[in-house]
Amino acid sequence: MIHNDDLLKPGNLELLARQVVEGFITGLHKSPFHGFSVEFAEHRIYNVGDSVKNIDWKLFARSDKMFTKRYEEETNLRCQLVIDTSSSMYYPEKGWNKLKFSALAAASIMNLLRKQRDAVGLTFFSDGINLSTEMKSAESHHRMLIAQLENQLQSQTLKKSSTIIPVLHEIAEKLHKRSLVIVFSDMLESVGSSDDLFAALQHLKFNKHEVVLFHTLDHSCEIEFNFDNRPYVFEDIETGEKLKLFPSDVKESYVRETASFIEELSSKCRQYKIDFTPADVALPMNQILLPFLVKRQKMRG
Repeated sequence: MIHNDDLLKPGNLELLARQVVEGFITGLHKSPFHGFSVEFAEHRIYNVGDSVKNIDWKLFARSDKMFTKRYEEETNLRCQLVIDTSSSMYYPEKGWNKLKFSALAAASIMNLLRKQRDAVGLTFFSDGINLSTEMKSAESHHRMLIAQLENQLQSQTLKKSSTIIPVLHEIAEKLHKRSLVIVFSDMLESVGSSDDLFAALQHLKFNKHEVVLFHTLDHSCEIEFNFDNRPYVFEDIETGEKLKLFPSDVKESYVRETASFIEELSSKCRQYKIDFTPADVALPMNQILLPFLVKRQKMRG
């Protein structure tokens, strides 16, 4: 279990990300998804017509499956990691929050991609794009991205709203080559503006990008509204607006409206062939990243 303060110590993010990846790869031994090898970062499944000179016969002896060694020229995936850094991503205010989850998940994915020499870029956004890097595979670039993630964890900006809709349009216009775009966001700003949001997601798909959306929420509080039935003062982290109420007075309607929005979002993502991944930040990281690996293998072919 990762302690809350671990990510806030300089230099720890890279170490924690490596631990996540190592545990994740080891966990594939028990995975119901077949076709993965523990050497997945260095091999791909042999296909009829591939040169037999690249078959790893030692791995074949251990697994009874044919894999060919992967070379640098075969690994040309481009990936842009897009992280919502608006104030709502710092919820819950105490303990493990959505931004810490997103930063560690992004760093873990970066480690997976680095093993395959893929090009990775990073985008932060709140009320606009705050950071946008090129996609590169160099080790120095990887270290720079890790440093940017660590800096973001250290610098909470209060009362910053999210404008994901224009941000997605801007990213779609800037990415000229077909890329994998992975978005981490609670999507709270898009509640009530679903048509505009879906148009922005469709823009990414229209430009031939593969899109994965990690819908990061604290499910217990933000979906199920599990609060003790006593007076609370709820404050909008992004606007400062406050509301005093008993949770039981609004729970039924809140849960219903939230479930309706998430179902609509999930349905539209399926329609546009966007990988929609509910990400409960209270769950172990490996459970959330498994769908990404499935997507990764499909793209590799």
